[in-house]
Amino acid sequence: MTHRNCNLAVALLAALPLSAATVKTESTGLSDERLVRIHDTIQRHMDAHHVSGAVTLVARRGHIVHLQAHGLMDTESNKPMAKDSIFRIWSMSKPVAGVAILMLMEEGKVRLNDPVSRFIPEFKGMKVAVAQEPAPGTPTTQPPAPPQYYTVPAAREITIQDLLTHVSGLGSGRASSAEIQRIARKDGESLADYIPRLGTTPLDFQPGSRWTYSPLAAFDTLGRVVEIASGQTFDQFLKQRIFQPLGMKETFFHPGEERWPRVVTAYHRNADSLQKTEKPNFLVSTTYFSGGGGLMSTAEDYAQFAMMLAEGGQLNGKRLLSPKTVELMSSVFVPDTLPGRQPGKGYGLSVQVVSDPIAAGQRVSTGSYGWDGAYGTHFWIDPKEKIVGIVMVQTDNPDRQLDRDFENAVMQAIID
Repeated sequence: MTHRNCNLAVALLAALPLSAATVKTESTGLSDERLVRIHDTIQRHMDAHHVSGAVTLVARRGHIVHLQAHGLMDTESNKPMAKDSIFRIWSMSKPVAGVAILMLMEEGKVRLNDPVSRFIPEFKGMKVAVAQEPAPGTPTTQPPAPPQYYTVPAAREITIQDLLTHVSGLGSGRASSAEIQRIARKDGESLADYIPRLGTTPLDFQPGSRWTYSPLAAFDTLGRVVEIASGQTFDQFLKQRIFQPLGMKETFFHPGEERWPRVVTAYHRNADSLQKTEKPNFLVSTTYFSGGGGLMSTAEDYAQFAMMLAEGGQLNGKRLLSPKTVELMSSVFVPDTLPGRQPGKGYGLSVQVVSDPIAAGQRVSTGSYGWDGAYGTHFWIDPKEKIVGIVMVQTDNPDRQLDRDFENAVMQAIID
């Protein structure tokens, strides 16, 4: 290693937590010099005003080897991003909820093929919305008129597996979403108050007939299932059964006053500029614990969760799941041939699974899995390469190109 590279490696390792710094980067098969390209990648996106800043993390073979803050957490105050900055991880909450369900499955309290009505009786006898085409000559309106539909009985009940894999039709389209708006959650309500009302809404398609993302309804319902099956509130179950064993002290549904200064400002990308997002904290709550998108976390804290999965369900002597259950979680339950899925991208139990990297256009190994958040957060686990990659930003990121560029920057750093 050259003198320059040696100094660079020392600087990188000195900035990492003690548990990571005790391992030489290149002993994990990653190049110090090539890991520097992660910053170059993020810098290009900052220069293009795609994001204000980011925190990136890479772990391999059970050790964090890269943790770096880039850019700004708030552009108006010019406040630098910090490694312990807090992000709204939104849909990266879903794999956490998925693990909670799988833990209860291992205990025999939940089955994947259980009908949801076993836990929430209001979900029995649900209907499916069928779109009603407007009569010929009906004038169009701006904004579009509410969808018109009639309902038919569901061919079967929706199951826990349907919710985990986004094939339930619950909150997955115009008809269901319109009805969910009609019975919208009120301030101060809990999962116990609100979730039974979802059973009165129509499904957007026959269960299992297609894949369509359920942004909140499906995994919020799973959060309520966790409460009923465990006898604990969802937030307490996550804290006692997942966060505390893994040492995740910076993952929560509400940061509390003392942590708000570390929460990154949320932005909307508008052409080549960034605008502050209106009402970015609509899911932050002390009473309603959204399994679909309510969690906040730091890159290093979420890495403990991801590394637990990468290590077969355990980390630092604390086992949450068996290796076979992690294998099940990351198996393809929904193939890319089902309507709604993209080529090369299957879906497992709360995570997307790359079944064909070439078709998917992703530079990761076959079998890699993970998920994203609406404000641009992204993580993935590569079981073949024993890699965990996490990028935390706070800008809505519709094309997800930063995710692909980050994956490339991580994978090119593998030298062994």
